[in-house]
Order: sequence, then structure tokens, then C-alpha cells
Amino acid sequence: MKYRIAAVSVLCLVLGLVLTCKVHGFVARSAMDEAELQAGTTLRLAVSALDGHLKRYEALPALTADDEIIEVLIEDPGNEALQLDANRYLKSVNALLKSSDIYIMTMDGTTIAASNYDSPVSFVGENFSYRPYFQEAARGERSRFFAVGTTSAKRGYYFSSPIVMDGKILGVIVFKVDLDTIEASWAGGDDRIFVSDPEGIIFMTGSDEWRFAAILPLTPDRIARTETSRRYADVKLHQLPLSYGSFAGHETMLIRNGNAEREYLYVSQSMPEAGWTVNVLMDTASVRWQAQTMMAAVFLALCLAGLVSAIVFQRRARMTERMQLQAEAQNELERRVDERTAALARVNSRIEKEIAERRLTERRLRKTQADLVQAGKLAGLGQMSAALSHELNQPLAAAKTYAETTGLLIERGRVEDASDNLKRISALIDRMASISRHLRNFARKPNEKLGAVSVEDVIRDTIEIVSARLKAADAELSITIEPGLPRVMAGAVRLQQVLVNIVTNAADAVEGLGDRRIDVSASGAAEKVMIIVRDRGPGVPAAIRERIFDPFFTTKGVGKGLGLGLSISYNIVKDFGGSLSVTDHPEGGAVFAIELDVADASVMEAAE
Repeated sequence: MKYRIAAVSVLCLVLGLVLTCKVHGFVARSAMDEAELQAGTTLRLAVSALDGHLKRYEALPALTADDEIIEVLIEDPGNEALQLDANRYLKSVNALLKSSDIYIMTMDGTTIAASNYDSPVSFVGENFSYRPYFQEAARGERSRFFAVGTTSAKRGYYFSSPIVMDGKILGVIVFKVDLDTIEASWAGGDDRIFVSDPEGIIFMTGSDEWRFAAILPLTPDRIARTETSRRYADVKLHQLPLSYGSFAGHETMLIRNGNAEREYLYVSQSMPEAGWTVNVLMDTASVRWQAQTMMAAVFLALCLAGLVSAIVFQRRARMTERMQLQAEAQNELERRVDERTAALARVNSRIEKEIAERRLTERRLRKTQADLVQAGKLAGLGQMSAALSHELNQPLAAAKTYAETTGLLIERGRVEDASDNLKRISALIDRMASISRHLRNFARKPNEKLGAVSVEDVIRDTIEIVSARLKAADAELSITIEPGLPRVMAGAVRLQQVLVNIVTNAADAVEGLGDRRIDVSASGAAEKVMIIVRDRGPGVPAAIRERIFDPFFTTKGVGKGLGLGLSISYNIVKDFGGSLSVTDHPEGGAVFAIELDVADASVMEAAE
């Protein structure tokens, strides 16, 4: 029996290892497929943002070239008065369109007017005839080019167009567009995004150490083509230390950073018009961890199943053995009875002895049967259980430190400091209790139920959360709460989420303005409670007021939000049975109004 159990255990172990390896491969492929889809979405968003930003300026050089001031200057490029008028005009257009620089060149490549004419890095008098965007525009073509400025040392994307008069090309006008805003939005994310040129040199990236690094070998031909156009001016190019591999059927890129090496799943998409390739790298560490975790879980589950199977098999074997013993005992009893009956028939003189022997045999049989029953009672199975415990080492360690410090403070007579430590210990205990309560609520109640909520407490907790943002914006917050304000029907955590979002938006609106006041007020009337948040920002134009609560609608710049905050807040308040609206204040600024129902008496009693 022992050998059979061992054989079954070994067989389960072998099958478990084989199945675990197959599960690992399946999970890894599934996770990598999902990661590739996620990286593809990030790539499409990045390409759309870049393409949309560039298309804003694509037609502007040709339109500006037809302006009368430009045409007059290009016919008389040596006229200083015309140059001054053109410089001022280009500066005003540059400020209006928020481009980096605008400048005009004659057919020999000399700049005669520029929007930065009055800056230390003025382009006036500089010759850019070596640039491809000048050469192509001089041939009558509209051109696009990205490079590092040789005068300003700033990266930018250049749009150029010929200045044509009476069918003759007299000059070239150039718009330089700054891409730093989009690039800044890529920094700090989970994915690595970078843009490379046709020579494989990284031109834009959220990682400073990768900028101007090459993902393709820096061959003499590539270096020569780059130096001819002076695309990167005097910037020193370097090779990015990378190699290629594969994981779960997907090609990966391995990049070294010192002695460490990180593996990335990468996807890319070319932008032919811009001459770029946009690349997105996603770290595969989480995918590998997920596959290994699933493999370990499957292996443990199979081991547990094998153990249960062995226990069941052993129990059945013991039951079979017990039944065999009972059958043998019964056969033995019948044989002896037959023998005794035959002996009694043959020898009447030994009848009493045979009867006594039979009774003794019966007693032995009963004893044997009793022993078998007792052995059956002693045969049982153990039950295994596992419990998940959450450690709270950090709060406990902090409480211990405060407790030890409190003893020293008392010895030194610093009673107030000791009292403050005791309060902090109490707060840590409350925090541990709150953690336990939240974990229990998470297991039993996935969704927060509505109840009687104190608006004053929610506003106070909200201010604690957004205080850092208000300080960063240098905003002044004013709070007015009507005395005796009744409780409202809501969820405290979700109502706090709504207020945090609205107050944060108000801080964004007033940041950098002269008047940075934000007013928060709460008052009750006719079984309703109104919470008003007013800022002194630019307000919400009537044209977009009806769309302000739509998902993914935002007035912020690229990389500063997805436009989901107000949409989520609107639906949270709607779930409370209330309403969220926005208007413009007559004196300027936006006014967000939250209307909630007062909690009825039964809910109030339950809350108390």
C-alpha cells in the first residue's frame, strides 16, 4: 500500500510540473498580448497628440507668406524700416500662434526678419542655407524638418514655404514649433515613449538619459548625413546600449543602465510626413511576475489535489482491508462451527467440551469484531486550513518608538511633548483600527451605502487632502458653513472625492492669476443643502458649459488630464439623488453648485 501511495504521489508531482509549465507559457503569452494592446493604445494616443500639434501649424507659413508686409519686405530686403515693421509683425503673430520662432530668409539663406529680432539669440543676419527646409522651399516646395537650432540650441520642428511674387520665388518663410510641452507629458509614466529620426537617433523622449542616443548603429554614413544637415548642431550623439530578445512569442528590447539590464516590450509606428518613428516601451517585469505567480499558484493547487487524492486512496485501501478481515473472520467462524457440529454428531461424550470451546470461540470473535470497530473509529482524516493575516508592522513600530520617546520625555519633564506623543500613538491605533475596518468593509460590502453624512466633516477632510495643491497654486481658501447645518444623504468617501476634484480644478483655474481666492460655502434651505465652490479663474464659456460634464472632455492642455474628473463627480452626486451644475459668476470665475437632500429622521437615528 505504501508503494502504491508513493507512486500516486510521484505521478501527481510529475503531472503537476508538466501542467505548471504549460500554464506558465499560456499566462505569459496572454499577459504579453494584453500588454501589447495597452502599449498600442498608448502609441496611438502619442501619435495623435503629435500629429494634431503639428497640423495646427502646417498651413501657416504659406498663409503668412501672402501677407502684404512680407511681400513688400521681400521685394526690398535692404529697407531697414520695412525690416523693423516685419520684425514687429512676426513677433505679434508668433505670440498669437504660440509658436517658437518665425523668420524670413532671402534666396541666399540670409535671415532679414525674425520674431526674435530683439532677443540675445536673434536669427536676423544668420544664414541657414545649409538646412534642408530652406533648400526645399527655395525650390518651390513646402518643407518640414526637425532639428536642434544652431543659434538657439533649442529643439524644434520647422515648417517652411516659398515666398512667391508674380510666379517667382523671392524668399523663404519658416515657422519653428516647440515640442517640449508634449515631451514633458511623457515623463514619469509607466511606459517609455520616444521619437526617433530616420537615422535611428532619439529626438524626443521623457527620459533625459536617452535623448540624442541612437537605437541603430552610428555608421559613418548615418553620421555624415546628420552632420550635413546639422540636424543636431553641436550635440554629441551616443549609442544606446541595447540588444534584442524574445519572451512568450513577442520580440523584446533589452536596455542596459550601468550593471542593470531591463527588458521592454516595444511597439512603434512611423509618421511619414513628419519623418519620425514613435516608439513605446513597456517593462515586462510585471508580466514575468504575473506568470511566475500563476505558475506557483497552479503548482500548489496541484500539490494540494495530489495530497487529497493520496488521503482518499489510503482511506479506501483501509476500508477494503477491514472488509477482508471481516470476511476472513466470518469464514473462520463458519468453519469452526461446522467442525464442532460434526464432532458433536460423532462423539456425544465430548459435547459439553465442544460447546464450551464454541462459546470461547464466540467470545474471541466478539472481541475481534470489537477491536475492528475500534480500529475503524480511530481511522480519520485531518482538515487543513489556511488564514490570511495582514501585518501592521509600520504603525506598530512607530507606536513603539513614540512610547519609548514618551518615557524619556517624562523623565526630562517635557510633559507637553510626552502628551503629544501619546496623542500620536492614539492616532496610530485609530489608523490601524481604520485599516482593519476598511479591509472588513471591502470583504463584506464592496460598495459604500448611502447614509447621513456631515457636510462640515467632509469639507474639513477635503481641505486636508487638497492643502498641498492649494499651497502649490498659492491659492487663498475661504470656508463658510451655516451653523447647525443638517446632515445629507450621501457617502462620505465619494462626496469627499467630488469636493477634492472640484477644489483641485479651482486651484488649477486660479494658478498664476492676480486674484487667487477660492470660496467654499454650505447652507441649507427647504430640505436641501447647497455646497458652493467659486473661483476667480477664467470661468466656463457658454459654448462648452453643456459639455463640461461629458467623459473625456477637458479644457486643459495635452498631458494634464483625461477629462474624467467632472464626469465621475456628476454621476456620484446623481447617485446620491442630488445634482451638480456650473455657472459663471457675474464678477468673473466659475461657480460649481452641489445640491443634496437632507437625511430623513430614520437615517439620522441609524447614524447616531
